[in-house]
Amino acid sequence: MSGPSRLFFALWPDEALRGSLVPLLKLQRGCGGRPHPPANLHLTLNFIGSIEAQTRDCLEQAADAIVLPPFALTLDRFGYWPRPRVVWLGCSETPSPLAALVGALNAVVEGCGLQPERRPYHPHLTLLRKARQMPMVEAPTLHWLVDAFVLAESLSTPAGVEYRVLRRWCLRNGDR
Repeated sequence: MSGPSRLFFALWPDEALRGSLVPLLKLQRGCGGRPHPPANLHLTLNFIGSIEAQTRDCLEQAADAIVLPPFALTLDRFGYWPRPRVVWLGCSETPSPLAALVGALNAVVEGCGLQPERRPYHPHLTLLRKARQMPMVEAPTLHWLVDAFVLAESLSTPAGVEYRVLRRWCLRNGDR
C-alpha cells in the first residue's frame, strides 16, 4: 500500500479552454517569472493536503452526494499576489453556483475529519510563478461552462510538479 497523497478538488479546463489559456502563459515576457505548465492549469476549489487512502475513500463517497447544476464562469481579470509572486486569471465576480460548490466541498472535507479552508475563496488559475509584476495588459474574457469537478493529486517528479486527475464528478440537476 502506498503512502499519503497530496490531493485537491478542482475545476479542470477542457481542451478548448486550455487552448485559450496557453497563450496567456506568454505574459512572462512582460512580467518575468515561470509559466505554469499547460497540463497543470486548473482552478482549485479546495486544497486538501496529504491524506491516506481511507480518507480519500471518505472524500470520494461524500463527493458522490453533491448535486449541483452546471454553471457559467467568466474569467476576466488578471491578479498578482506579491508575496508568492504569482500572476493569475480570475473572475470579477464569483458566481453563486461556484460558491455553492466550494461550500459543498468544504462540508465534504469537514465531514471526513479534515480542516476546511477558512480564508475567503478567490477563484483563480495560476499562470506564472516568481513573476516580478502584474501584467500591464487587459485580461481577455473567457467563458467556461463548468459541468464537472475533479479530485486531483499533486506529484513531485524530477521534472517538477505534475497534477493528475484521479476522479471526475459531473454536475447535474437533482431531477435525474
